[in-house]
Amino acid sequence: MVRQRRLRNVWLSTKFCDSPGVHSTRRIISFGELTTCLPLMSRLIDLSKPIRYNPNDPWFMRVRIKHKPHSRAKWLIRLLGLPFRLFPKDFTGWADDTIQSMGVHSTTHLDAPWHYAPIVAGQPAKTIDQIPLDWCYGDGLVIDMSHKADFDPITVDDLQNALQKTGVELKPTMIVLIRTGRDKLNGTKEFAEKGTGMSPEATRWLINQGINVMGIDQWGWDLPFPYMIKQAKISQNRELFWQAHLVGRELEYCHMEQLVNLDALPASGFKVCVFPLKIIGASAAPARVVAILDS
Repeated sequence: MVRQRRLRNVWLSTKFCDSPGVHSTRRIISFGELTTCLPLMSRLIDLSKPIRYNPNDPWFMRVRIKHKPHSRAKWLIRLLGLPFRLFPKDFTGWADDTIQSMGVHSTTHLDAPWHYAPIVAGQPAKTIDQIPLDWCYGDGLVIDMSHKADFDPITVDDLQNALQKTGVELKPTMIVLIRTGRDKLNGTKEFAEKGTGMSPEATRWLINQGINVMGIDQWGWDLPFPYMIKQAKISQNRELFWQAHLVGRELEYCHMEQLVNLDALPASGFKVCVFPLKIIGASAAPARVVAILDS
């Protein structure tokens, strides 16, 4: 038996499966054409960092949010025409908040192909609102690169050796999470200045395995910005900067940055949700990234 109710464009269903010795309840959720079935006893792990002001963030990435207390709303309600005498009893007003400054790359987010270049393989690059939803939900896979030293890029051999060690098979449409352990630097000045990073070859290899979405738990997908800039100046090599991102000029893919809590996940056997805000024409969007584990 299936019970369904429609909430705007989302279908929520509760399916009761009865068989000898078995009674299980699963919740089926559909987002447009995307449908998933979640055990009601699933364990959720938040892979997203808190959104708040941090003075240690690079100046161009700082988040500023104005929090308005309940008491301030009463004056707005009065201006809208409701006399004070008709306010609900003991009503103190509503709290409200305004995002005064927050770039789409400022916190845990998903980069769209448009971020890397306007054209991908001769076609217009997708903006974040054009990313297929079925890219954003799938089987998760964690590749542990926490042993990599700062400024030492992650190679194809690194990925292949890690997969061989865990015995996990990489399959198309998986969402691959690169664990560096640098999320421990979140909130510090070092977060944007230290870390490993994906090489262009490793990024290209994942895409060629059928991976549409991948992510990392450090500030950026590449080696740290200051390091890339310094090395480009020293070598006078114009090909050194942003190499992994720029793979996106030839192959279509998305990646997440600034994930957290990847150390709480097994190597495989879980689902990942990474639904970005639907910002029209944007190069990226904040996302509440969640891992779903059957308990």
